[in-house]
Amino acid sequence: MHFGLVDIIGLLAAFGTTVSFLPQAIKTIQTKNTSGISLAMYSLFTAGTMLWLAYGIMSGSLPVTIANAITMIFASIILIYKIRYK
Repeated sequence: MHFGLVDIIGLLAAFGTTVSFLPQAIKTIQTKNTSGISLAMYSLFTAGTMLWLAYGIMSGSLPVTIANAITMIFASIILIYKIRYK
């Protein structure tokens, strides 16, 4: 597989935005404290991420697909904790 400059920029952007979810996901898993997290925001964000993932798959965009697949996992964990540990 050959990556051009646009793909490299996309992968770097995907890495940066995806990794930004790690601290919140880790903190939420460790503390189970979701009091500062908006249920409406995370519900909409997770739904939007699911749509971006579908777009990435359908358009064949590897950076969009990878970033949103991983982000969806993190966002879903936080959303599940928000619902479970009110």
